[in-house]
Amino acid sequence: MTRARVVVVGLGPAGIDLLLPVARAALERVPVRYARTSRHPAVDDLAREGVVLEPLDLLYDSGDDLDKVYAAIAARVVEAAHEHGEIVYAVPGSPSVAERTVVLLRAAGVDVEIVPGLSFADLAWNRIGIDPMTGARVVDARAFAVDAAGFAGPLLLAQCDTRFVLSDVKLALLEALTPDHEVTLLQRLGLPDEQVVTVPLAELDRAVEPDHLTSVFVDTGAVAVAGELARLVALTERLRGPGGCPWDAVQTHHSLRRHVLEEAYEVADAINDLPADAPAGDIPAGAYDALEDELGDLLFQVMIHSVLASEAGAFNVADVARGIHDKLVHRHPHVFGDVHAATADAVVTNWEQIKKEEKAHESLVEGITPGLPSLLYVQKLLRKASSIGLADAAPGADLAITDEHALGELLAAYAAAGARAGIDGESALAAWAQRFRARFVSMEELAAGEGVDLANAEPPQVAALWERAGTEVRER
Repeated sequence: MTRARVVVVGLGPAGIDLLLPVARAALERVPVRYARTSRHPAVDDLAREGVVLEPLDLLYDSGDDLDKVYAAIAARVVEAAHEHGEIVYAVPGSPSVAERTVVLLRAAGVDVEIVPGLSFADLAWNRIGIDPMTGARVVDARAFAVDAAGFAGPLLLAQCDTRFVLSDVKLALLEALTPDHEVTLLQRLGLPDEQVVTVPLAELDRAVEPDHLTSVFVDTGAVAVAGELARLVALTERLRGPGGCPWDAVQTHHSLRRHVLEEAYEVADAINDLPADAPAGDIPAGAYDALEDELGDLLFQVMIHSVLASEAGAFNVADVARGIHDKLVHRHPHVFGDVHAATADAVVTNWEQIKKEEKAHESLVEGITPGLPSLLYVQKLLRKASSIGLADAAPGADLAITDEHALGELLAAYAAAGARAGIDGESALAAWAQRFRARFVSMEELAAGEGVDLANAEPPQVAALWERAGTEVRER
């Protein structure tokens, strides 16, 4: 049986005039053709000459981040290869430079033939007059603070397609360089409207409107970028490695679990010691010392768990940083998309609904960790209820308590009263949380059965469903 075959063709960095003859020949030879994206000048040029490629742009909507998108694209290409026997798959630039889908295809059990193409980096090095053999590096701007950690000298940044990415890069560079340090923006290289502009670092995210054909060049000289983060990763690996620390060497994710909790609580204690309006107001000298120290301990926990996962071939700290970056962008459509959220309450409502969709949960309360301390668990339950306008779900919601100290005294008094009556407050609160959760889920089921969108329903309608759910739960 003939194995499925994928001929991967590099489209080059710009129009059809920069497409290599060997790539053009492969495109004309194989009748079934796909392109990772239609947002490449050569795709339209080829179509005008009768060489039509089916774009896979719609798959960019299938994942919450680029890793999921690329996995979906690779899966579609493999499926097409099995269906047709041989297909051609065209990618921007060179298939061998920063092309994640090609890596996935190589591991997918199909024959992969690589047909080279010019990389965007080839044009960029030419335009700025840099020989990459002198130590220059290409890095991913979307994870710049991690991927470029510890690097110094000439850096060419790919994936500079939004102002948000440029802002992230600028902030990371400003930790090591001055605001007037020169950076070069390279846009649409090889096309008639190409632009090469040198600007001060402080203007990086304001100088041009970036697109998918934008890159940035910066020479940091002898100054390392994000060197402290790179040093911490290297130190953690050293502690785990041969000749390192015997204690660190024998740790597992589970053995470190309690340390994560302890460090998180110590960070919380350090926050309690800050002035109530920090970072606003007058901050006494040294007030932040304890928080800085405890955050360092917590950061080490992030590092060592990431190193353990890296040893298992699962992920590394760069993946962690990239993942939270993409998650925050997705959960802030009011900043990076066209969703309107003028108040903090509106932001919370959007956030909770996005989380529910991301995790494919049927219930808003499904993602709350059951093992949380009961008070924290209750607070999370009430926040979920508040996100859909259910303000009166909790007993005592009409108490006019605004002072945090008074609330603490009240909670302590109830706990003491329970102890005198032989009632464990933690167990009692946990039982209430279970009843609340059951009633909340029942309310969601009622709403779903009646076609009610709780996130957009009027408060009286939500309140009525809440009362009916209470009746149903009591009758079970």
